[in-house]
Amino acid sequence: MLPAYITHPDCARHEMGAHHPECPERLSAINDHLLVKGLLDYMIPYDAPLATEEQLGRAHASLYVRELMAMAPKEGTHQVDPDTSMNPWTLPAALRAAGAAIEATELVLAGKASTAFCSVRPPGHHAERAAAMGFCFFNNVAVGMRHALDVHGLQRVALIDFDVHHGNGSEDIFRGDERVLMCSIFEKGLYPFNGEQAVGPNMVNVGLPTRSGSDAFRAAVSEHWMPALDAFRPELIYISAGFDAHREDDMGNLGLVEADYAWVTQELMKVADKHCKGRVISCLEGGYVLSPLARSVAAHVRVLIGAD
Repeated sequence: MLPAYITHPDCARHEMGAHHPECPERLSAINDHLLVKGLLDYMIPYDAPLATEEQLGRAHASLYVRELMAMAPKEGTHQVDPDTSMNPWTLPAALRAAGAAIEATELVLAGKASTAFCSVRPPGHHAERAAAMGFCFFNNVAVGMRHALDVHGLQRVALIDFDVHHGNGSEDIFRGDERVLMCSIFEKGLYPFNGEQAVGPNMVNVGLPTRSGSDAFRAAVSEHWMPALDAFRPELIYISAGFDAHREDDMGNLGLVEADYAWVTQELMKVADKHCKGRVISCLEGGYVLSPLARSVAAHVRVLIGAD
């Protein structure tokens, strides 16, 4: 049973203008590096399907879903917020990105894949229940998690978010949902400028000061995430995998390196092996400088697929 690698060419057709950091080249950089490192030899490729309106509606307000679909341009661009816009390929890409999380959930829960990595864009963790923002349109991980909870009947699902920016959208969707434990690490003072005050008892948010570095990151995971995860005993773990906390990525200043992403993945796999039959689904979020992004994803995936 090999891990799943889920992506789709549509995800590279969405673009938000020259020099925008959330660019199509992110996916090709990841794919090329995983190929060169031989990691794709240990994974089964799957095409991400289009998420349905019903599937999206489990995480998002139905009116929001319909409105976003209606504003998709036939040509040119439509500005959603100062940093986020749609071109004619954005809606298919966003539907594929959310659909990848659905496909990963189906594969892992059916025992057809041990773990899954969704190499998709646009990212999702800033998308709230009824709002697109921060490069995000649909909350991909949340759509997959609600599929696991509401369709497959899981009782305890964990969401881990190690992007340099707080996953405000995921927090908005899951606040107060006792079936979900969300553990988040982010840099204080960065967009979306919240997260330091948890909005519910099912949130473990750890804001780190600028230039905290590896030791502070690892201490936060060990001291805050691990006890909460062990007490929660998740049946499935999802990861919002953002790599923009890397020291070479100018979107943040936490100063992490590839070894930190490998380490946190190892820690999460220990939890997964103990509580949820090793079942982990990871979805790409941030990471905007191509070389450190590709290297960090490879470090993460190497552990995720058991090739470390």
